[in-house]
Amino acid sequence: MRQIWKSFRGLYFASLMMLIGSGLLSTYLGLRLAADNVDSLWVGALMAANYFGLVLGGKIGHRLIARVGHIRAYSACAGIVGAAVLGHGLIDWLPAWLFLRVIVGLGMMCQYMVIESWLNEQADAKQRGLVFSGYMIASYLGLVLGQLILVMHPSLGLELLMLVALCFALCLVPVALTRRIHPAPLHPAPMEPRFFIKRVPQSLSTVLGAGLIVGSFYGLAPLYASQQGLSTEQVGLFMGSCIFAGLLVQWPLGWLSDRYDRALLIRSFAFSLALAALPLAIMPQVPLEVLFIAGFLCSLVQFCLYPLAVAFSNDHVEGDRRVSLTAMLLVTYGVGASIGPLVAGVLMKLFGSQMLYAFFSFFALILVWRIRPKAVTNLHQVDDAPLHHVAMPDSMSSSPLVAALDPRVDEQVVQDQMCNPVSSEPDAETETETETETETKPESDPPPEDPDSGREQSFTEARP
Repeated sequence: MRQIWKSFRGLYFASLMMLIGSGLLSTYLGLRLAADNVDSLWVGALMAANYFGLVLGGKIGHRLIARVGHIRAYSACAGIVGAAVLGHGLIDWLPAWLFLRVIVGLGMMCQYMVIESWLNEQADAKQRGLVFSGYMIASYLGLVLGQLILVMHPSLGLELLMLVALCFALCLVPVALTRRIHPAPLHPAPMEPRFFIKRVPQSLSTVLGAGLIVGSFYGLAPLYASQQGLSTEQVGLFMGSCIFAGLLVQWPLGWLSDRYDRALLIRSFAFSLALAALPLAIMPQVPLEVLFIAGFLCSLVQFCLYPLAVAFSNDHVEGDRRVSLTAMLLVTYGVGASIGPLVAGVLMKLFGSQMLYAFFSFFALILVWRIRPKAVTNLHQVDDAPLHHVAMPDSMSSSPLVAALDPRVDEQVVQDQMCNPVSSEPDAETETETETETETKPESDPPPEDPDSGREQSFTEARP
């Protein structure tokens, strides 16, 4: 592990700085609008705009990287994100803030894609699990530290926006000064939504529900805590403890996931979330101790839903479709995370702040109803299922390229699907009988010329 840290410390530092800035910005904007007595609908809309930008970035980022290369794309996006962050301090018009949040989300997704593809290219196949674990730790640690900055600096002045911009400036340094050859540009993986809706409907339902819940949490939990009477320092501690719970639960979750039925675990965790959120959903004013304990317990289970759904879906999808599956799961998550803050924000505006956790409890119960272990036929279960569970970061710190770091995905599959995209033409009769599709691989164009090195590169050629 020490050697891995030494090899990837620059990219881990870049991820850490990005997530410190992102976590601090989300909480700052929520508290700033709460201090100005702005409707919770606007707070939810800002987080929805951020996730909408992340979804857009999944498509636009590929094209940008292919056109100008990884280093230039990363540097340009970090500069644009830093400028958009400072724009929040120059403009007080809320519709302009929505546009700026879309820009921040779009730029950060491109940065995630650069870092994840780079990590994959520099990691040996046998080390990708450890490399990804380090990336996950850096991501969650950044989110927690971003909240704790509010404890050190509770005033909601422009200094915090300057600090966020500073983080995005610092994340430029290790990438801009690297002496390593950057990865070859990649193309978007095919998503095949109709196929996955038929093959893994319960997993997609869980991912959509996780997006609704976790997206609302990041956007509106600071506002909820503020309306409960917490000071800025206490809001920072509350958010930090909740996000830390998400990191803390990943390892025991992996142990459970590898030993018990994953559909049953999803249903159990969803029911646990409904119960844990119930006190905060019922009580308009919650004692401080109850708020922290219940909030911590809710986060323990809500951050389990997405990684369990990812593991469950991988058990029922062939290895050559897992890159496409990852893209489909992240887009589904992004759709849920874009809708959730808007709906929860309206409920909080109409019925009070406690409706945030009522929203969590309601959708957790929907998942309990929707996820039925007995309905799993296992007709398409892969031979070595259940696959080894991989502790996944939430989608705020991952991109469609995250499959490249997943040790369950063969490196050659990533190369085939993302360097030479596959176009699928399903046979209607075969799909009716077996619910599978036949893939045909067209003649692909030669890989684009690398704009930084002046020569063509394959997916694995850039490894130092």
